Amino acid sequence: MMKTYKIAVIGQGYVGLPLSLEFAGHYPVYGFDINAQRVNELNNGQDITLEADLDKLNDGLKKYTESNGSVGYKATSQLSEISDANVFIVTVPTPIDKYNAPDLNPLISASKMLGEIIKKGDIVIYESTVFPGCTEEECVPVLEKYSGLKFNEDFYVGYSPERINPGDKVNTLTSVKKVTSGSTENIAEEVDNLYKKIITAGTHKAPSIKVAEASKAIENAQRDVNISFVNELALIFDRVGIDTNDVLEAAGTKYNFLKYKPGLVGGHCISVDPYYLAHKAEQLGYHPDVILSGRRVNDSIAKFVASKVVKLLIAKGGIIKDSEALILGVTFKENCPDVRNTKVVDIYKELSDYGVHVDIYDPWASKDEVKHEYGINILDTLIEGKKYDSLIIAVSHNEFLEMDLNTLKKENAVVFDTKACLDRNLVDARL
Repeated sequence: MMKTYKIAVIGQGYVGLPLSLEFAGHYPVYGFDINAQRVNELNNGQDITLEADLDKLNDGLKKYTESNGSVGYKATSQLSEISDANVFIVTVPTPIDKYNAPDLNPLISASKMLGEIIKKGDIVIYESTVFPGCTEEECVPVLEKYSGLKFNEDFYVGYSPERINPGDKVNTLTSVKKVTSGSTENIAEEVDNLYKKIITAGTHKAPSIKVAEASKAIENAQRDVNISFVNELALIFDRVGIDTNDVLEAAGTKYNFLKYKPGLVGGHCISVDPYYLAHKAEQLGYHPDVILSGRRVNDSIAKFVASKVVKLLIAKGGIIKDSEALILGVTFKENCPDVRNTKVVDIYKELSDYGVHVDIYDPWASKDEVKHEYGINILDTLIEGKKYDSLIIAVSHNEFLEMDLNTLKKENAVVFDTKACLDRNLVDARL
């Protein structure tokens, strides 16, 4: 007899919502989130993350209603509503704390919550980024403790790392190959088949949960290290007095040169995941020099940008204290509302420490979210007629590429382009 799935996806953010909507085309899916306002918005067909296909969202909601819950999507913040599911997929955030150590609180809280409702035969699949061994060593004991059930006898777990790239409408959930794994051979096969139902690019069944966990950690650690190399080049070439992008263009003519670009490294993955890998390595008595040196370089770039702007202002005869600066963009990447772990805030703080008055304008970002996360008030709109002593293009939103910067500049203003997205004749310096 073919198994009938009823799925609950825990967390309805950038990862959980698209996943819920894809599964909702085949199964009944509950999108669970502790944020009641978020749940209300989703059930009304709205998505502030801009990641969801709104047609799919509304289609899923309609299907759920018309089928009386036998297929389709419904968002909920009520634990009792998801207790009859038999597959639970955890997509909660896994941030780092102020000491750059993994913060597993959301993951442990979700595991505790699920431990109170899982039943015999249920499968819990984790998608949150973790260090190798975390699922079985940290999450499973919590599930056992709160459920009273025995792992791999009464309930099972899987791990399938998320590969969502916020703002990317080409490399979407279904078009990127998915790594899967399970706590037994049979469960690994079942989890793999479940994802095959929605991932058109196919799946890769890893031989163990630890391998799947490690694969996610190194995907982003590799990118972080590669970017740190070109960021270090930018710091060197600034001292040499040559343009980094010119050097990369020249070197890029060789067939095996990888053309990574320098820049601010923020967001929910690249600037966080390497610390998870480093944490596990240090637990086992190994200090990961390459990974952590890459992190140090990338975390220093915001400070470099701010100090460079100050030096350029001084060179032009400007007064630093009480000068006016405008930062264009606060999200961690272009054409996307995601402000998680953005390094633009570090430029803001550094300039403020110099005594500069800093405005931030970003048409993509939520003013309330930036205030809540970072305690910074950003502009709703540009202040009419206001001109600045320095402009920093921090994010290459399409809106900024079409903007006439002359309307925002005082005479002898400094323009710094962190993304090398503008005509070089319009800027004083760039990464």
